[in-house]
Amino acid sequence: MYQLKYLAGYSEQVTTRVQQLIAEDRLGSFLTQKYPDTHEIRTDRALYDFTMAIKNEFLRSAQPLSRVAYDGKLHVVQQALGTHTFVSRVQGGKLKAKHEIRVAAVFRNAPPEFLRMIVVHELAHLKEKEHNKAFYKLCEYMEPAYSQLEFDTRLYLTQLDLAAK
Repeated sequence: MYQLKYLAGYSEQVTTRVQQLIAEDRLGSFLTQKYPDTHEIRTDRALYDFTMAIKNEFLRSAQPLSRVAYDGKLHVVQQALGTHTFVSRVQGGKLKAKHEIRVAAVFRNAPPEFLRMIVVHELAHLKEKEHNKAFYKLCEYMEPAYSQLEFDTRLYLTQLDLAAK
């Protein structure tokens, strides 16, 4: 029986169904049927443009982003699919803030819906620092299918682990 590390907080009913898909070797085909395409956002510049388009649509008044990039050092095992960093420093007599978003490189070849979910999640941290009710409400505002996409992304990561073994 495969340990479902990405689905640890889900009900036994859900995890049993996922285990059944794995046992029948159908998880990959299930995901491919539901998400047949991969995105074309391969470079950091394209990722920055993609992220800024979403930010400008939903969070126009939020702090500006200084950098958006894929990061090959992020390890999804440590529950880091993306990161939002905030650095404040004194420059002259002013306090300057820099916001950076990094997305795990595994999403460079993922379905576009999964990349959008990760970007929406990290953008939501511009307004809400903690993973609270307001944070998830903002995620759902920017991406109405956020909860389903988060679950499917966890299935995708499970399938990647299985394929690597």
